[in-house]
Amino acid sequence: SDVCSSDLALLLKRLSERVKGNRQACCIERTSREVPIPLSSSQRRLWFFHEFNPDRYAVTARPLTRLLTGPLNLQVLQRSLDEIVRRHEILRTVYFDKDGEPFQKVLAPRQVTMVFEDLQHLPESEREPEAIRIVIAESRKPFELRKDIPIRVHSLKLAEQRHLLLICMHHIAFDGWSANVLTTELSALYSAFLEDRPSPLQELPIQYADFAVWQREWLQGERLDKQLNYWKNQLAGAPPRLELPTDFPRPAVQAYRGNHLPLQIDRRLLEAIKQVSQQASATLFMTLLAAFNVLLHRYSRQEDIVIGSPIANRNRAEIEELIGFFVNTLALRTNLVGNPTFLELLAQVKEATLDAYDHQDLPF
Repeated sequence: SDVCSSDLALLLKRLSERVKGNRQACCIERTSREVPIPLSSSQRRLWFFHEFNPDRYAVTARPLTRLLTGPLNLQVLQRSLDEIVRRHEILRTVYFDKDGEPFQKVLAPRQVTMVFEDLQHLPESEREPEAIRIVIAESRKPFELRKDIPIRVHSLKLAEQRHLLLICMHHIAFDGWSANVLTTELSALYSAFLEDRPSPLQELPIQYADFAVWQREWLQGERLDKQLNYWKNQLAGAPPRLELPTDFPRPAVQAYRGNHLPLQIDRRLLEAIKQVSQQASATLFMTLLAAFNVLLHRYSRQEDIVIGSPIANRNRAEIEELIGFFVNTLALRTNLVGNPTFLELLAQVKEATLDAYDHQDLPF
């Protein structure tokens, strides 16, 4: 709703051109599981980090937690989770290297290990803090990707009609989009199995391993050169870092002690931002990104700013219903030389963003 008609027309035109140009190359087919399966570009990035420092938990997926109210049938929950792992090969995949090259191996369907803990023996005031402690501890526990499947499940009983479901997954097999896929499928399967009905979900035509093989074959030659040349030109001479004034010096070794700050925008301000977006034929994201550039410029006094923006990278219909790690990062560069007006800056951000979307297939 925040995209005006002209901007939508531009987006549709670019998508149409991409589909037309890649129609013959976009069909992802099933591949053999009898030969070594390469990693996708996104997986290779995480495999490197894991091998470089396997004890770090920074690349473990953010824990997926769901508060369940009402009676919980643990046997049905177990069956539902097992069916999801059967459906999605990526959740029963391990990794190995051969001659320095990483590969993935799909294991046979297996039961998910689900740990059940009843916290009702604790005073009511202590149950939630204990649940939070368990969530933090589990999310920091590393995976051994060479032998462990990348999923762990905890069911915490807070009261007779109140449970906390914790699902931890390694990022090499899971991203934010996957959370919606898993939640939707778990709900559908649990409801069906609870009523002794068969699974209502259709079999998946392809798996993540098929995408990994297809991606390696697709992103090469002229297509790879075109993407690579764009980003080389786009980032030529970019500053190595943003010099923000911080309370403490940058540590010599990255400590991964990051955090996030929720920000709520009131309705009146949001409507005003939408009006500016419509005036500039820009999306709400582009307008907020332009404002963020202004804020960073104010504190750093730098005019050349590069912001890393994650993108789902699910631009093909075949992979929309897959659990897996597809995320890429786009380096969005903005130049504030000459003190442009905000609308001038927004036009620049809009063009940089649309161009980046057109070249999103090159792994960061």
